[in-house]
Amino acid sequence: MPGKSLSLLGKYENDHVKRGVCMPGYYPILLDVRGQQAIVIGGDRIASAKAAALSACGAHVTVISPQFGKELLAQAQRQEVTLHAKAYEPGDLAGAFVVVAVTDDPQQIEAIWHEAQERGQPVNIVDVPARCTFIVPSILRRGQLTIAVSTEGASPSLAKRIRHQLEDFFPPAYDRYMQLATVARAHLRTHGVSYDLRDKFFGDFFTGNILQLLTEGNEAEALANTAQLLQRYGVPTTTETILTDLREA
Repeated sequence: MPGKSLSLLGKYENDHVKRGVCMPGYYPILLDVRGQQAIVIGGDRIASAKAAALSACGAHVTVISPQFGKELLAQAQRQEVTLHAKAYEPGDLAGAFVVVAVTDDPQQIEAIWHEAQERGQPVNIVDVPARCTFIVPSILRRGQLTIAVSTEGASPSLAKRIRHQLEDFFPPAYDRYMQLATVARAHLRTHGVSYDLRDKFFGDFFTGNILQLLTEGNEAEALANTAQLLQRYGVPTTTETILTDLREA
């Protein structure tokens, strides 16, 4: 029953508070914006960075601002974003899948917030956590690997520095490493290798020297070692086959 469920939830939260457990303020999620309409309000460098990130993930980005900096003008010239040279007005958020605003105008902040709430749109007003339904973490990307660092808005600068520190642990070679792992997984599944054995395979893949070889630029040996590891798990393949799969992926 709804009442009983709410009662149990309240008891759960109270018990956690009593034990000194801090409940997280945000639920981490990766949002698919490919082909979706995104609206960015603002024309400065920060707005440009927000627009670029959304565009890079496949969103159709419209930027609304009376004026635009050189970064946004360059993005528009490359047809990465659409610019609307006007001040935000209520009604401008129609059709948006997600909204990001860069503004310090209190009246504008409230107007954007209330319109997004009325339309049920996820909204982020930069540096105004109380008027955000989501926040954007500091992100490290290595191909298909995404590492997000968040302080739940407490210190974005610290999150950025933590992300910089992680770059040493996840070098650029991780992009190729992830591609190689994807190809290996496809071979394991095609040959009916069980989940438990696949998990064990990736334990060996992770602790081996494949990433080190890729980091050193020795891709040929990295591919050969991957082929040998697959053979140990009953997958008859060759270095040439793996290279072909990488090229086709």
